[in-house]
Amino acid sequence: MVALSIPTFWFGLIGIYVFSLKLGWLPAGNMYSIGDGSVLDYMHHLIMPSVVLALVHIAVWSRYMRTATLDAISQEFVKTARAKGVTERRVLMKHVVGNALLPMITLAGVQLPSILTGALVTETVFTWPGMGRLFLDSLGYSDYPVVMGLLMFSAILTIAGNLIADIVVALVDPRIRLA
Repeated sequence: MVALSIPTFWFGLIGIYVFSLKLGWLPAGNMYSIGDGSVLDYMHHLIMPSVVLALVHIAVWSRYMRTATLDAISQEFVKTARAKGVTERRVLMKHVVGNALLPMITLAGVQLPSILTGALVTETVFTWPGMGRLFLDSLGYSDYPVVMGLLMFSAILTIAGNLIADIVVALVDPRIRLA
């Protein structure tokens, strides 16, 4: 609930304050250190932005997974499997988790474009040059062709994410048949 309630930029600022200013473990921003272009340096600079970006998504996923699991546990087929004497571990792993993952596949497809929008805030806080930052800078400079191109890319990601999620759900769920 905390990760859902606190905005992404606040996580970023707290991360910079704690891990960069107080502890000195991670860099406060940018994509790489001046004069160093190694892969390890890129990875070192990528740790905090990726963790901040992932926190919000993990919070949403955990809430959805909890709800889907509670819904699957209360279904009749789970009660029937328990009545037949199937072990609790097998009931949970085969029946409950399998059915609880179906909404998660759909959520993954829907959240694909939201990673781009969340990156807008994260890239701004950490001064990371990326598509989100390009979108924000293009808005500031009234560069409308770039803004429209990025919005079109986001729309294509939305459609592709939903299509891929629908296909995967159709392949995984035996109740859905492809015609």
